[in-house]
Amino acid sequence: MVPRQPAFETDIDRIREHIVELTRVPRPCHSAELESCRQYVTRLLVESGWTVRRHEWSEINDCGDLNFGESLTGINLVATRTTTPPIAKTDNPLPRLCVGAHLDSRPDTPGADDNASAVAALLEIARLLGDDRPDDPRLELELVAFDLEENGMLGGREHARLAREAGIDLRGMISLEMLGYCDHQPNSQQLPRSLVGLYPDTGDFIAIIGNQNSTELIETARQGMSTVAELPVETLQVPENGTLLQATRLSDHSPFWDAGFPALMITDTSFLRNPHYHQATDTLETLDLEFLHAVTEGCVQAVRHLLKNGLPVRTS
Repeated sequence: MVPRQPAFETDIDRIREHIVELTRVPRPCHSAELESCRQYVTRLLVESGWTVRRHEWSEINDCGDLNFGESLTGINLVATRTTTPPIAKTDNPLPRLCVGAHLDSRPDTPGADDNASAVAALLEIARLLGDDRPDDPRLELELVAFDLEENGMLGGREHARLAREAGIDLRGMISLEMLGYCDHQPNSQQLPRSLVGLYPDTGDFIAIIGNQNSTELIETARQGMSTVAELPVETLQVPENGTLLQATRLSDHSPFWDAGFPALMITDTSFLRNPHYHQATDTLETLDLEFLHAVTEGCVQAVRHLLKNGLPVRTS
């Protein structure tokens, strides 16, 4: 059994500060506001001991409802830890764990939950794990601030493509997607018809959602998150890359599913709970910061648990 953590390492004031900075105005694709947020995230990643690479690419938007059919240019921020891991030198690099959150918002919303809440959690992971590694790590950690998620998960699709083409031994990918909305009232949680009765109808839990290839990733992440006593955790494993339950595909993990990688989404369930989804009212004031603090702590512990225990090579 994984021991429960005696106190939170994550900082609620930092989380609040990040959301304030990221939600001053909407930050849609190609906007100066989005570039300003990229500069903010880059600075904090570097201060936490990460090397940040800007990966720029262009493609025709063939799947998103925003700017459909247009040529879009995106910039993913890809961060790796600057220091050498404390292991014997080898010609074979460690297999990789990728953790990401999309930085962009839709044009008409400041996007506090969608997705500044998750970017704030990503920055706390970066701060706490920049120099903190297991003595014998099983995975190397990569952090990504994805672009063009609101245009059809194009940032995730580009990063999955690069990993596949480069033959990266990517053992798992985690998409942090809307982490800060909580409602303790009964019947505050909507559920797809097929899941009614199988999950709580109160919107006070965090969900871990993976596909048919992600059994070990789901379980190991759940074990880490469950060390936070204050945090109810629910898990869902969907077949066929979530095609039968489209709501489970709506973040940057789904292109990794389609590319054959184990991947999961950690989420407060988005529009199934949060009435401010894609609205101008998606502001800091609507979030439950105590809940977000616990979720962020859970994400840190999940990543730590994965780095320490590793993930198996997929054989099919």
